[in-house]
Amino acid sequence: MPDGTAPDGVEGAVRAALIRVIDPEIRRPITELDMVGSVEVIEGAATVGIKLTIVGCPAADTIERDVRSVVASVPGVTSTVVNVSVMSREERNALTERLRGGRSKTLQFGPDSLARIYAITSGKGGVGKSTITANLGVALAASGLRVGIVDADVFGFSIPGILGITGAKPTQVNDMILPPVAHGVKVISIGMFVEGSTAVSWRGPMLHRTIQQFLTDVYFGDLDILLLDLPPGTGDVAISIGQLLPNSEVIVVTTPQPAAAEVAERSGLVARQTGQKVIGVIENMAGLPQPDGSVLQLFGSGGGADAAARLSTDDEVVPLLASIPLSIGLREGGDAGEPIVLSHPDDPAAAAILSLARQLATRSRNLAGRKLGLSVT
Repeated sequence: MPDGTAPDGVEGAVRAALIRVIDPEIRRPITELDMVGSVEVIEGAATVGIKLTIVGCPAADTIERDVRSVVASVPGVTSTVVNVSVMSREERNALTERLRGGRSKTLQFGPDSLARIYAITSGKGGVGKSTITANLGVALAASGLRVGIVDADVFGFSIPGILGITGAKPTQVNDMILPPVAHGVKVISIGMFVEGSTAVSWRGPMLHRTIQQFLTDVYFGDLDILLLDLPPGTGDVAISIGQLLPNSEVIVVTTPQPAAAEVAERSGLVARQTGQKVIGVIENMAGLPQPDGSVLQLFGSGGGADAAARLSTDDEVVPLLASIPLSIGLREGGDAGEPIVLSHPDDPAAAAILSLARQLATRSRNLAGRKLGLSVT
């Protein structure tokens, strides 16, 4: 070998280097997922076998490219051939069992989960709840946290479009669903399972099963924060979330308009009825900044603070977490699938959302009553 390294040593170095290749859907090293097959290096020519989870895996090109790059960087390797195959049924079964930690299929974010779960809700539509959820998720992921979003607005799903992944489809490995990743955020939405502008017209039981499946079959892995974009109002989905995730914390979104704030308050009250905790209010469309420094209050003022005050009790104060100004850039970013917190972080609306993300990122988890997986020896 050019550097005097024995072939076995180079092959070992190649295998060690492959730990740097991360499956973009599962977000774990391919070596940990048993996706690496044979590795052979003969006179500097490396041949590496890679086993994808399914035929037509959407991450195939990314994985193959990353494998080539990593292998080429190993001293002693002069050329690289990547042979791509697909896991056998037994290998896929072993993979899904490993990802579930040997547990049977069950709700991922139960009482023992250490993920912080924030349900973003509103009393009425059109207040910008989905736009805030999407940008908040991206901002949290950009800070280094592991973030997932469940688009629970089954009838009015819009998260895929706001995040620029319209047309993205989840990957199914046996009975496990791997969600698409956008800007570092794992995302699942009913919009990924229907074609084009197909309307969803389901009744209560079907809505409940859909949300339950999102929280059971979709593999999010170990998350720091899960955001749920709830539909407006106080109907079936809000009740299902309360039943399935009573440990989730609720953030109410409203506009400054008093009438909107009054309706928004109802969504917080319903959350309390299902055992959830309301941790704050976000006031969106809080005013349009003018060139002279003044603010044009198109939707009135004070609605967010009023809703927070009415949701507060003698035992618990509900704060106004953020007041997000009207922003043309925020709207344009949502239409273009380019979150403003990344494209224009200096925009006043983006700055408010980034500040909100920092607040939520540093909130301590409530570990009361949760198992921490510790044992006494």
